[in-house]
Amino acid sequence: MTKVLVTGATGTIGRSLVSHLEEAGAEVRTVTRQLTDPVALEAALDGVDAVFLLWPFASAEGAREVLELIGARRVVYLSSAAARPHEVEIERLITATAREWTVLRPHAFAANTLRWAEQVRAGVVRQPYGEAALSPIHERDVAAVAVRALLDGGHHGAVHTLTGPRPLTRREQARAIGAAIGRPVRWEEEPPEEARLRLLGLGWPAPAVAEMLRGLAQPGPTTGTVEEVTGTPASTFETWASEHATDFLGTMRAARIHEYGDASVISLDEVPVPRPGPGEVLIRVAATSFNPSEVGLRMGLLRDVLGVTLPHTLGWDVAGTVVTGAGDLVPGDRVIGLIEGAAAEYAVAKTSVLARAPQRIPLTDAAAVPVAGLTAWQAVFDHAHIAPGSRVLINGAGGGVGLFAVQLAKHAGAYVVATASPRSAAAVRALGADEVVDHTTTPLPGGNDVLINLVADVPASVTELAKEFVSITRPIEHPRAVRFVARNDPGQLTELVALIDKGVVDVEADTRPLESLADLHREAEHGLVRGKVTLKVEK
Repeated sequence: MTKVLVTGATGTIGRSLVSHLEEAGAEVRTVTRQLTDPVALEAALDGVDAVFLLWPFASAEGAREVLELIGARRVVYLSSAAARPHEVEIERLITATAREWTVLRPHAFAANTLRWAEQVRAGVVRQPYGEAALSPIHERDVAAVAVRALLDGGHHGAVHTLTGPRPLTRREQARAIGAAIGRPVRWEEEPPEEARLRLLGLGWPAPAVAEMLRGLAQPGPTTGTVEEVTGTPASTFETWASEHATDFLGTMRAARIHEYGDASVISLDEVPVPRPGPGEVLIRVAATSFNPSEVGLRMGLLRDVLGVTLPHTLGWDVAGTVVTGAGDLVPGDRVIGLIEGAAAEYAVAKTSVLARAPQRIPLTDAAAVPVAGLTAWQAVFDHAHIAPGSRVLINGAGGGVGLFAVQLAKHAGAYVVATASPRSAAAVRALGADEVVDHTTTPLPGGNDVLINLVADVPASVTELAKEFVSITRPIEHPRAVRFVARNDPGQLTELVALIDKGVVDVEADTRPLESLADLHREAEHGLVRGKVTLKVEK
């Protein structure tokens, strides 16, 4: 097993390099501040075969002593395309001492655009030389080339010039960042003299300012070195921008509760945009939806069931667009799912819990599907086992779950009797119910094979109305009754999406702004919410 010492391991490239080396099966040691401590460095070098050298200083002072300690090992040195005097000196020292050596000279790092983050958040990037074209390189590609030079033969004496796959003007880079975060970003040309004075005012040394502006004014090369060395094409700037979207986004609005109580505890907070972890995507949320059970969550009635930690971001239904991809999902994909924390401008979710959104309906309507749709699907197919010719009574068909249950039961071939108030009757009938009963004036009809109960108040007499019973609220006391809580099943969600796109299932929702969430909770407590309500998040 090759043993590699990585200097600068906590930096942008160092972190990626350590990960790449470990994946390749190398044993990795790291040093950061101990680089110029001869005792610590000598201990770290014990048994090491190769060294990745990132020199963190603006002069070569002390480099000779460090390289003498490294001695006749394989060395990969991260220099730069600028080839500044201290970098040239370190390259010279390495060629005189190392057993094998490779020099990496990256051109413009894509990460340099992180300096624009504050301006990106304001929507205007004001910088000089907007038409200067460079081929920005992803730090991951630099690390990938370093891995091959550290572990493989054939790189001795090579000076690898590293760039991204194609040139982009700085104006185009700003536009790509805007596309990645889903917000328009405008370029505003800053005169070079103004830029010089601004940088000097920030404390930059005059020679560094002059060197940087000179470098920005000149177009950079484009090389195929990354692909030649690694066998994989270099990442595009657009890919880098998507993966670093959270660095540019900063904060977002989120509907949260900091304590349990009435609807007044719901607040719209400015919070950091979440960062996706392994196997997760960042979603720009178009809409979430309201579920009556969230009233219980807000009041603290579900704290033991759900294990909620305060402050808590509300919202279980998400419909939105992937910003940072993972697995089979790439930026721009439209997705829906049942997650936590969807009542916010951005949310993270495991790819395994998401389904692709319906194409036939807007994303704001698609937010109505996950919780209500999965509950209806499982009631109809998993628990009621409705088949052609079944007679089913759906009690509470005018609610969000009921509107899906009516359509799915009809799709299964059942004769559907639905209870609904006069305000909901027309909608229920339009979705396919064979009979609609006004439960406020008419007794519930009997003679049913199965009763699907979707309302909170269940009279004892319902046990006389059917042979089997399914409830999503209170249990029904009967030997052939089941009460269930819907589970997250992306496979079923995908099947439901297919029925929506075929026109078999319609989605009807009242859309309101996220700012109305507290009022919606108050309406729900007074029984004033009808059907399914989605909350538009995206402005």
